[in-house]
Amino acid sequence: MPNINDNYGRDFDLNLLRVFVVVAEEGSLTRAASRLYVTQPAISASMRRLTTFVGAELFTRQGHGLVLTARGTALLEAARQHLPQLVAAAIDVPAFDPSQSTATVRIGLSGFLEAVLLPQLVQRLRTTAPQMRLVVLRVHFHTVEEMLLSAKIDIAVSVADELPRSIQRQTIGPRDVPQQHFVCLHDPRFAKLSRPLTERSYFAQEHIVVSYAGDARGIVEDTVGKTRTVRVSVPAFSYVPDLVDGSNLVATIPELYARHIMRTRPHLRASPLPIDLERSELEMLWSRVTDNDPPSRFIRELVAEIAPRMSGRPNRARKHASGA
Repeated sequence: MPNINDNYGRDFDLNLLRVFVVVAEEGSLTRAASRLYVTQPAISASMRRLTTFVGAELFTRQGHGLVLTARGTALLEAARQHLPQLVAAAIDVPAFDPSQSTATVRIGLSGFLEAVLLPQLVQRLRTTAPQMRLVVLRVHFHTVEEMLLSAKIDIAVSVADELPRSIQRQTIGPRDVPQQHFVCLHDPRFAKLSRPLTERSYFAQEHIVVSYAGDARGIVEDTVGKTRTVRVSVPAFSYVPDLVDGSNLVATIPELYARHIMRTRPHLRASPLPIDLERSELEMLWSRVTDNDPPSRFIRELVAEIAPRMSGRPNRARKHASGA
């Protein structure tokens, strides 16, 4: 059997087969040119190239027209059998039924999204695509670009800085929560903050910071340039609820995550910050390579649908979030 790579190496133009079929059907180079909206010399050149590639005559003249040779007849039969399938493969969108799909999609989630987005996404998959598999990896703005471009993940939900054009991005998030709006989470039984929270009171507290670099710097130090008294540095937001609850430690976290925590810990409070922090948009990110991949597109659509409802306010959250 001939090696398919040998055929690719010979640089065969499949469009020649399309022209050949039309010439065979019309029995005339002139009529074929008119049907294909090209010139007759262009049709003649295409047939010469095809004849050279095949290594045998495909037509012979008979009267004022052309008739197929035995080799041409065999080629026409094969072309008619395979060309429609090739065209269909090029233009048809593959059918995708999420209820029957066993595909695996790898999604990267940033920090607190493991708590506020993932459970709802998994629940939706259980009802709409019960056989699909979701592989979750942790990402942040330093790692998201490399993980997408290296195909370690198919989708990411995170904040990000400048990214190459090969990465698509879509802003998502709850309608009633400003993007990446930070608050100060604390346990009022142990941490005594002023009401409303002042800058002096805020910096007088002992803090928890979430640091991806493994140091004692957080968003406040990077944005405002002021240093807090940091007692604990943790690598993920998931550490925060247990450390704040029952202690005098405070944590500066996204309001969206604070709302989520206060659903199950209504005795905690989230006070507006007395300082302005840089705000970044929460985005869904994916490589153009997977733009038209049906399983990945299905998961992206679910995330976009879930995100606006990621976190409603807990029972007493309006009071908590206002610091009242």
